[in-house]
Amino acid sequence: MSRRDLALDLGTANTLVFQGDRGILYNEPTLVAVNPRNGEALGAGREALGLAAADAGRVVASRPLRRGVISDFDLTMQMIRLILRSVGVGRLMRPRVLACVPTHSTEVERRAVEEAVVAAGARSAFLVDQPLAAAVGAGLPIHEPVGSFVVDVGGGTTEMAVLAMGGVVTSKAIPVGGFDMDAVIQHHVRSRHGVAIGENAAERIKIELGSAYPTAHPAAVEVKGRNMTNGMPTYVILTPEEIREALAEPVGAIAAATRDCLAESPPELAHDVLETGLFLTGGGAMLRGLDMRLSQECDVPVHLTEQPLTTVAMGAGHLLEYMPDYQSAFLGSRRG
Repeated sequence: MSRRDLALDLGTANTLVFQGDRGILYNEPTLVAVNPRNGEALGAGREALGLAAADAGRVVASRPLRRGVISDFDLTMQMIRLILRSVGVGRLMRPRVLACVPTHSTEVERRAVEEAVVAAGARSAFLVDQPLAAAVGAGLPIHEPVGSFVVDVGGGTTEMAVLAMGGVVTSKAIPVGGFDMDAVIQHHVRSRHGVAIGENAAERIKIELGSAYPTAHPAAVEVKGRNMTNGMPTYVILTPEEIREALAEPVGAIAAATRDCLAESPPELAHDVLETGLFLTGGGAMLRGLDMRLSQECDVPVHLTEQPLTTVAMGAGHLLEYMPDYQSAFLGSRRG
């Protein structure tokens, strides 16, 4: 592997770029600032938020991915180009890029990622399943005849997979993730308290009060919002218990899908998982008590990876470094 080659974790919520000895080079929201008049991308990540805030009338911050797949090809290509430039990719430096994709994405969706990466400036693009990259990033022995179980809770999707002998044996994906948790919190505050709050406020509530299992919590918090009756700014007191109640549906869906995936795996691999446990990663995995909830639902030990937000990108970087050994892991390539 050339030290210039890159691993790309193109997620619904965040995009990460990993390179050899340099580690994580880019870790920012999957956002692009767009001039709606001509469709030109002006900035990506946090810069996109700043541009949109500074010129709200003429610049819009957009998310070009939905549920882990590309929803706007041109914007995604422009966003990736901006990201690659920000980490030093130019005409004289065109790296190979290994991009992570959901296991259940279609061939059309996979090809869209390949083409977007190459059009953005990469010399070639390879694809790898996200659960496989997550397992490598977590240090699991994926090439051994032993079952490993990974659950990746992203912004728009949650994917779980049982892996062995270098590949995915059983997998499942549901359209539920961190954004859905934010949305149910917004709905809860609006319906129970008659107060409208923004996405950022909902995310903060999720981080500060959210949980999937009864645990020791901080005290209730006061949140500012807009009164739905008179439109005036107002404050509402929220408790950990009611936020856990609000999150019951998305958390329950993740737990049920995880249990089903384990139940559908071959008995000998399921037995391995009972001993080695489940490995939980992704930004949504940091929800307080989710590990305990999954442990209770699946009756297996649950381990939160050391760096849930970067596990997939780091695993993809390791796969790229040892590409000859892991060639069977790659789903395809497209030469520029």
